[in-house]
Amino acid sequence: MNLNKAFVLGNITKDPEIRSMPSGSQVANFSVATNRAYTLPSGEKKEEVEFHNIVCFGKLADIVSRYLKKGSLVLIEGRIQTRSWDDKSTGAKKYKTEIIAELMQMGPRSAGGGNGGGVDSSGYRRPSFGQQSQESPKQDDIPVIEENYPAPQNEVSLDNNSGEIDVKDIPF
Repeated sequence: MNLNKAFVLGNITKDPEIRSMPSGSQVANFSVATNRAYTLPSGEKKEEVEFHNIVCFGKLADIVSRYLKKGSLVLIEGRIQTRSWDDKSTGAKKYKTEIIAELMQMGPRSAGGGNGGGVDSSGYRRPSFGQQSQESPKQDDIPVIEENYPAPQNEVSLDNNSGEIDVKDIPF
């Protein structure tokens, strides 16, 4: 079995670039910076920054275009993909490694503009991460994205007598 999965939690380095494909769906490109702090055996503290290229398609790209900006804290879950092309000016083969986002979760607004919620590539809203405010947020402060959400699934129940799952309760 193979697995290609990437998780990146960091800040967006500049406003996302949004384009439309010939089919009409959107594509969003942006970069996320992650920091790594460590101490050398000599006691000297070091910090390194890594930049990750992120690509979002469809509904996820639309959400990125509306809610993310430079400095926003974001958690991206996706797969790593490397593409190659021939540079027309030099004739050299060029490579670019990107994370194709499948799930995105925005950080709190105070971290640079995220709305505190998460959305996957189908538009399904996920719970937020990070620190929770002591005050309950105003309804107007949290955008609700309801377009084509999946219908709620029936819960799977256990048969009281045998402790097994009843096949008719499985939602698929």
